[in-house]
Order: sequence, then C-alpha cells, then structure tokens
Amino acid sequence: MHHFSTVALALAAASFEALAGYPQPVYRAIGHPVTWMGNWLDRLDRALNRESDSFEQRRQQGMAALAVLLVVSGGLAGIFAIIAGDGWLGVIIVALAASSMIAQRSLHAHVLAVADALRDEGLEGGRRAVSMIVGRNPEMLDEAGVARAAIESLAENFSDGVVAPTFWLALAGFPGAVLYKATNTADSMIGHRTPRYEAFGWAAARLDDLLNLPASRLSAVFLILAARVTGVAWDNPWLSVRRDAPRHRSPNAGWPEAAMAGALGLQLGGPRVYGDTLVDDAFMGDGRREATADDIDAALRLYRTACGLQWLTLAVLTLIV
Repeated sequence: MHHFSTVALALAAASFEALAGYPQPVYRAIGHPVTWMGNWLDRLDRALNRESDSFEQRRQQGMAALAVLLVVSGGLAGIFAIIAGDGWLGVIIVALAASSMIAQRSLHAHVLAVADALRDEGLEGGRRAVSMIVGRNPEMLDEAGVARAAIESLAENFSDGVVAPTFWLALAGFPGAVLYKATNTADSMIGHRTPRYEAFGWAAARLDDLLNLPASRLSAVFLILAARVTGVAWDNPWLSVRRDAPRHRSPNAGWPEAAMAGALGLQLGGPRVYGDTLVDDAFMGDGRREATADDIDAALRLYRTACGLQWLTLAVLTLIV
C-alpha cells in the first residue's frame, strides 16, 4: 500500500469509528482484536513466565513472548491488507478493520458514564463506573477523586487509545496500527512493576513507552489547540505542559494530563493508590483539586474538539498528498 493511501486509510478509519464505534453485534459474534491479542498473550504468559526462573531468564522469555505476539499480529494484518488490495474498495475494507484499533467512541462513553453515575447515584455509583476505566483502588476515592480519575484516564487514553493508533496507521498502514495495539495491549497486561511482571513485562513496557512518544506530544498539541478553540487562553495548558509533563513518572502520560489540567483549571495527578500500593506521582497543573461531574463534561467537550482537530489534520494531509 502506497504511503498516500495510509493517510487516507487513517482518515477513513477514524471516520468510521467516530460514526459507529465497534458494533456490538460484531463483538458478540467474533469478539474484538484486542481480546484476541490478550488471549494469545495470556497463553504465552502462562507458558513462559515461570517463577522458578531467574530475573534475566524471565526478561528474555518476556521479550520472546512479545516478539511472538508482534510477528503473529503484524503478519496477519499484513496478509489481510494484501488480500484486500490497494483500490478504493480495499481501502474501505481495511479501514473498517483498522477502525477497531481506535477507541474514540468507547472512551467517550466510559468517561461519560462516570459523570452520569456521580450525578444519579452519588459516590458509590461513581466509584463503580470509574473502576471500569482505571486501575486504582476506587474505595480510596471521594467524589472529587472519582472525577479526577476519570479526567486523567480520558487524557491518557486520548493519547494511547486514539492519537497513537491513528498516528501509526497513517505512518505505517494497517500493520503499523496493529503492531502498536499489540504492544499497548501487552503493556497493559504485563508491563507492571510487580514481582510477577517486572522482568517478564520489561520489553513490553519499554517498547510501549517508545511507540507512544510521538503520540503523547501530539495529543498535548491537539488538547492545547482544542482549549483555544473552546475559549481557554493559550498559556494555561501550554505552561502546564512545559512545567509539569517532564515531572510525571511516565515519559508520556504527563503530556496530555498536564494539557488537560491546564485547560480545565484543575490539578490532576499526585499520589494515588493501586490495590494496596501507594504510588507517589507529580501533580499536573496548579488549579483546584475539587473536580466535579461538570468538570468531566468540560473535559469531554475538550476531548471531542481535539478528536475533531485530529480528523481535520488527517483530511488536510490527505488532500495535500
């Protein structure tokens, strides 16, 4: 597939996903590519991640597991793209498949559910809804903590669930998006600093950090521009990104989180509890901590605008190419 068609492919895939998401009848019938990847990786984890092995052995076996996942996923994606062909019909077919790598609609729906639950059911409903999208212990969150967690998840997942797969789709076609999604899925499953995964998930975590570098910076740019479009001054999100993003424990998550915090006048991040473990992280932004369901609504407006700006960028690039 020629380079120009990968940009058109990304535009078409983002459009299809924005309009329809991943249809539930399709999910019920065949599942989702991410669940397929997760099932393959789970089998590799059970087969190769042995507690009796040394740290270095487990790290090498984790690298082997990631390599198998990438070769199988990327190979199948490449074969699918070749069979579909590079005509307009082929682009549409592949774009429909590639739209499953992007999560604009589902992310919006899950975050909106937190705002609705906070309004309709109070703290317990908010905790239940936010537990669907964050890994931290919901029982440790008050209502403001639930709202902040939802906004932080929205910002981070805008980068790695929307901008990153679209970026790699535009740059490297369907196989590029699938390889990114496989890496991101591996990171979410095994890329944790726990006794079981610190060695086995090392390669997945490092590769995911690398692949998300361009998208995290680009997502911050989209959010800063979206803030301007929606009436927020340029300097708030820009200054937050410059000051706070490098202080985040993740090399990538701080960029969209700091931009979102600055745009909304909030202070996100800081210490949080995952399970029984306290993770001490830097604060993003210097605004108020008392976030509400209304702030989630404002974050979603910013998110929709940023998604629209990404779509407009792809449309302009398609016309230019």
